[in-house]
Amino acid sequence: MNEGWLALLQQAFSLLLSFDPDVWSIINVSFTVSFAALLITLIPSIMLGFILAFRHFPGRWIVTNLIQTLQSIPTVVIGLLVYLLLTRNGAMGDLKWLFTQKGMIFGQMLICAPVLVALSQAAFASVDRRAWETSRTLGSSWFKAVWTVCRELRVALLLAIVAAFSRILTEVGCSMMVGGNIMHVTRNIPTAIALETSKGDFAQAIALGLVLLILAIILNFALGSLRGKALPRSH
Repeated sequence: MNEGWLALLQQAFSLLLSFDPDVWSIINVSFTVSFAALLITLIPSIMLGFILAFRHFPGRWIVTNLIQTLQSIPTVVIGLLVYLLLTRNGAMGDLKWLFTQKGMIFGQMLICAPVLVALSQAAFASVDRRAWETSRTLGSSWFKAVWTVCRELRVALLLAIVAAFSRILTEVGCSMMVGGNIMHVTRNIPTAIALETSKGDFAQAIALGLVLLILAIILNFALGSLRGKALPRSH
């Protein structure tokens, strides 16, 4: 049994290190789609998180609770909603995004945005408001003052970004329903792992799982380093 697993690990590393075209196509699709979804939603989501933390307006409580509700919706339900929107008779059927990377990006945006908004709102709510007030008093523009606050919260905001990216990079339900798991087109890491495991091709599934594991280790070490650098400033 141990020899069998060792052989699978060797095959998995061989697939990665030999730049197997099928494996790296899957990795490319996964990171391309998830990075695009993250970049499109990043600034609007952080700005909304800032507004919800710093501004009081009618309906703020409703918006906050709606964001928290959307954050907890299973990705397969979001996938179903996006599928119905993009299907031929759906409200967005004319875009012809179903079973395309654009459709996957749209679905992942709906998953990513609530996480970014909720976590950035929590980060902004914890900051000393004097940084914002001082910046505005000294004549800084609204955007420059926001940037000042963001710099103070850079570690917390990076954690929010990593959490949002991790959620969309590893989700299966929405990608499977909206993308259709088409090889070299919409097959990403999670859907490929599910498919290859069901087929009994554990080597490729392990290879793709290793990619996610290595990414998680790199991100955690990078964030740990940032926390360490930021710690002396807080004391």
